[in-house]
Amino acid sequence: MGYFLLYESMLDTVLYARDKWLVDDGVMLPDKAILNVCAIEDAAYKSEKIDFWDSVYGFDMRVIKDIAISEPLVDVVEAKVFLFFRKPVWFSNLPPLIQLELKPTTVVYFLVNQ
Repeated sequence: MGYFLLYESMLDTVLYARDKWLVDDGVMLPDKAILNVCAIEDAAYKSEKIDFWDSVYGFDMRVIKDIAISEPLVDVVEAKVFLFFRKPVWFSNLPPLIQLELKPTTVVYFLVNQ
């Protein structure tokens, strides 16, 4: 299910389905969830997604830039833009996980100097 487990809040749904339909000796696959983070640097991508708001079909929409940059963005990027290797920040074995263990998380910002 990829990033949908957390980004689209599907983990609650997966746990509900497991609790409702999985028989006692049933197997849940995949049975692990890992969230990785990796910093990237891609000026062309930033220009396409963020600087786009400077002129939208001739209209000045710069007021949207602050909102757009604060929203999470999930996308596929090329390996050449990675600044370092991925780092796991959350791991869970899904079969024993209960919904009460899912707590709101703190947003962490990384500052990378080149």
